[in-house]
Amino acid sequence: MNIHEYQAKDILASYGVRIQRGIVADSKEKAVKAAKELNKETGTSWYVIKAQIHAGGRGKGGGVKLAKSIDEVATLADQILGMQLVTHQTGPEGKRVNKVLIAEDVYYPGASEPKEFYLSILLDRAKGCNVIMASTEGGMDIETVAANTPEKIIKEWIDPRVGLQAFQARKVAFALGLSGTAFKEMVKFIFNLYKAYESTDSSLFEINPVLKTSDDKILAVDAKVNLDDNALFRHRDLMELRDLSEEDPLEVEAGENDLNYVRLDGNVGCMVNGAGLAMATMDIIKLSGGEPANFLDVGGTANAETVEAGFRIILKEENVKAILINIFGGIVRCDRVAQGVVDAYKNVGNIDIPIIVRLQGTNAEEGAKIIEESGLKVTSAVVLKDAAEKVREAVA
Repeated sequence: MNIHEYQAKDILASYGVRIQRGIVADSKEKAVKAAKELNKETGTSWYVIKAQIHAGGRGKGGGVKLAKSIDEVATLADQILGMQLVTHQTGPEGKRVNKVLIAEDVYYPGASEPKEFYLSILLDRAKGCNVIMASTEGGMDIETVAANTPEKIIKEWIDPRVGLQAFQARKVAFALGLSGTAFKEMVKFIFNLYKAYESTDSSLFEINPVLKTSDDKILAVDAKVNLDDNALFRHRDLMELRDLSEEDPLEVEAGENDLNYVRLDGNVGCMVNGAGLAMATMDIIKLSGGEPANFLDVGGTANAETVEAGFRIILKEENVKAILINIFGGIVRCDRVAQGVVDAYKNVGNIDIPIIVRLQGTNAEEGAKIIEESGLKVTSAVVLKDAAEKVREAVA
């Protein structure tokens, strides 16, 4: 589960990670009030207005602005709030900005020049342990750094049996070229960040940039946190941070019906039970000349109700030209799935696209009979090759 920057920073601060302080606002008036509060708390007179959406690249898209006065805070917040922010992670449709973070300016003058770093913690699935990734190239996309200057990426793997060790945090700080107070501050920053990562059962903590201020403080200027959905039952407080307005409405609806759904860009909707069969079905669709419009797994205990819910979700995708339903009846009964398809067809009404249903396994013959006797424009298939040929005809 993704969360907003301001929410991520609140989590970090609760674990002792120094952050760029800020106050969230959803209107021009609240933005001005937030700036005045920050002025009293921190003495800052310059402010950073940051759009709060679940996507990176906000600065390049015009979602991060520097305000040098309270009047500019009002003007810039008014410009950013309500805008459709387009970044390389949002796609061409962009995302609407409903909130902004009014943050203190931390790039103040001092004894030395501020310096930006990159730091993240994530699971290395290949090695089966967490890894700290760091770089002196803070503020840049890590993918660009990896492609152009891979030698500037520092990696430190953490043995899950012993956890993060002091020498490892010092090793990362040394590799970043730090010394003195800044070095000690970075070691502390890394330890607290790792504690926050593990304690919240997160799958990613990315701080870009981590800033060494001109007076050698180390703090998180930005924060991207991804919480592990499978562990949220242990963190009821973190579940409340979910912002449904940032998620695909169809994916939200699927979740409410206990369906695993991911929207894609193709023209053939597919409904399958089981992730492996879903992947094979998507391959069949591509080999037939089509493109999958979605990944939809109705699960091993699918019934007429869940099938109807999945059916409705697929039909809401405007680019779908055909639907392939591929069910293997192991735990689930094919006749129940067939009845779900028939009920959905009747309840939705006005369906003008081909529907191909392939049922195999428990009660497959009974399911096929329900489909054939329904009188609806639904085509049955027995083998995958047959289903593929029918998909080809549908999208031709």
